[in-house]
Amino acid sequence: MEALIVLLPLFGALLAMPMGRMAGPRATELATIFLVAIACVLAWITFFDVMNNHTTGVVKIFSWIVSGELKADWSVRIDTLSAVMMVVVTSVATLVHVYSVGYMHEDKSRPRFFAYLSLFTFAMLTLVTADNFLQLFFGWEGVGLASYLLIGFWHHKKSANDAAIKAFVVNRVGDFGFALGILAIFFVFRSLEFDPVLDAVRNNALVMPYGFSEAVHVRDLLLGFGHWQFDALTLIGILLFIGAMGKSAQFLLHTWLPDAMEGPTPVSALIHAATMVTAGVFLVSRFSPIYEAAPVAAALVTFIGATTAFFAASIGLFQNDIKRVIAYSTCSQLGYMFFAAGVGAYGAAMFHLFTHAFFKALLFLGSGAVIHALHHEQDMKKMGGIRTILPATFLFMFIGTIAITGVGIPEVRLFGAPFGTAGFVSKDMILEAAFAGGETGRTFGYYAFTLGILAAIMTSFYSWRLMFLTFYRRSRVPEHVLKHPHHVDNWMLYSLIPLAIGALFAGMAFYGKFVGKDSVAFWNGSLAIEGAKSAGADIGHGADPIAEIAKAAETVDHGANAGQESADKEHGDSYGHHEFPRWVLWAPFFAMVIGLLGAISHYMRGDPLRPGVLREGGMIYAFLKNKWYFDELYRFLFLNPARWLGRFLWKKGDGKIIDGFGPDGISAITALGSRLMARLQTGYIYHYAFAMLIGIVTFLFIVGVVN
Repeated sequence: MEALIVLLPLFGALLAMPMGRMAGPRATELATIFLVAIACVLAWITFFDVMNNHTTGVVKIFSWIVSGELKADWSVRIDTLSAVMMVVVTSVATLVHVYSVGYMHEDKSRPRFFAYLSLFTFAMLTLVTADNFLQLFFGWEGVGLASYLLIGFWHHKKSANDAAIKAFVVNRVGDFGFALGILAIFFVFRSLEFDPVLDAVRNNALVMPYGFSEAVHVRDLLLGFGHWQFDALTLIGILLFIGAMGKSAQFLLHTWLPDAMEGPTPVSALIHAATMVTAGVFLVSRFSPIYEAAPVAAALVTFIGATTAFFAASIGLFQNDIKRVIAYSTCSQLGYMFFAAGVGAYGAAMFHLFTHAFFKALLFLGSGAVIHALHHEQDMKKMGGIRTILPATFLFMFIGTIAITGVGIPEVRLFGAPFGTAGFVSKDMILEAAFAGGETGRTFGYYAFTLGILAAIMTSFYSWRLMFLTFYRRSRVPEHVLKHPHHVDNWMLYSLIPLAIGALFAGMAFYGKFVGKDSVAFWNGSLAIEGAKSAGADIGHGADPIAEIAKAAETVDHGANAGQESADKEHGDSYGHHEFPRWVLWAPFFAMVIGLLGAISHYMRGDPLRPGVLREGGMIYAFLKNKWYFDELYRFLFLNPARWLGRFLWKKGDGKIIDGFGPDGISAITALGSRLMARLQTGYIYHYAFAMLIGIVTFLFIVGVVN
């Protein structure tokens, strides 16, 4: 059954084009939806089996590569982490397939589009179910290829081609680091299988890297490069994280993500909500034992994640393209997941990944309905007042907005879980973990908490700004569009219902399992903290940030006994009991309110397009509007020098030197010789007779000299 979860989308990708030619696009749509939906059902069955029965194991499909010590099977790894990812990937992929029936109904290349969607789903499932680094890398690159095809699906548009190439190239930068990390792992551990590598890290086992004369404990191992010596696990952790930075669009390698909006909106939902961009978070969580044993690498993850959360949120403040606002929101939310993992709260990181899939897919697909209805208009300045013509879409977008902004009530519980939307429950856990990480000495813990709160304010502002500019006040939609909007297909609306339910209730429903009192049993060793505790192994630089404090303090459950104990003592269940100052618990709530009030003040009073506090032409406005000038900086540092070098090598190196002295030079000499010889052909008999005479005389002279 587990193998079918991975293989069914592949069958759909292979059958899509032939079925489209033989039976038409509708046959392709129904076939691919059916196969992905079956995979989704099987994934949920597997998830509940793992959750309730703690089933784990590896299903070997076939032996892939065997060469000396290099062995790699094509397998399906079943544990809690892979089960969660399979559910997320297949659920969102199924709903995106269904949504695409309505969104792409006018496109003539629908079979190709559905083939790409299914190929993408297969590659992502291959990634999350891998049991060795080689299969993981295959899925990693497969996702990159499929994203290139999907982003550039409308290849007749230059902007789409440019965006696809940009995504592909930027990801290759990160993947170079990822590949080096895999090579370093094989060099140190002589294996690419997950279990031997992670067990060696957990137990600080002796390893014998290639070229070493004696075994060394892995946490004491240093790798030399030139005159430098690097801690092996730190180096491996950083290299793996560079790959995660590219795939998950983190600070410095983020530039491809907003341009990926050139693909059809279902593509944006699939890439940004649950699949490609979350692969980096999954990677760090899967190899969390390495980061627990390498505090410098973990600190880098925390710093980059927190910086990304703040940076991307600040750019989203002034974007006018409805899809780009949500794209930068994705980038920011991924930052939250990474800094949660950086401070050791891997359960919270995966919890936010899980809940984020619901409300982010809901927002993207809802924005797609708006774009579809308004004849593919994406500029929010040209919208306004459309909730009357799209009431269902407005409701779904409203639900997505209250989820992403974190609407909920701190210190209030419902059936043991915090009372609020999915985003409220999971994001608050991350911020509390970051604060606790700072208290337990986790590097950049307070930094992450501070930037996380600031990002929450900006997230609330730009999210409500999107709602107010799009759905409220006077309409700015052209009259002919307003009178004749495109019909939003039922296929599109029906696919939003499960996402809306998840955006509202997934946080409360799964809180206990992901980060609550049942989390240790739920994760069952698939994450570093719980796995290390259950194995009794040393986990390095600090274990869980909140659990460390719990060793010195006995506190009450997170609000459960608030009427009997001190009201300002709370705890995050997954990390053990922990005290938090009340302001820490309420800070995310007030951040959400501040952003909401700011958006109401500007966009619900007077002209919503009037200049704000940061006016056009100002330095800060220009800095944020131009995305911190990263595109311009990279153009100056990399693109222009590469273009100059390429032109120089083309004109001077290839043209003048290689061609000049090579084929062009030889052909020029031959042509010159032929022209000179041609001059001897005058056509006069006496010239030829004279030449013959000279030849005979020369011949006789040579004969005479020789004799």
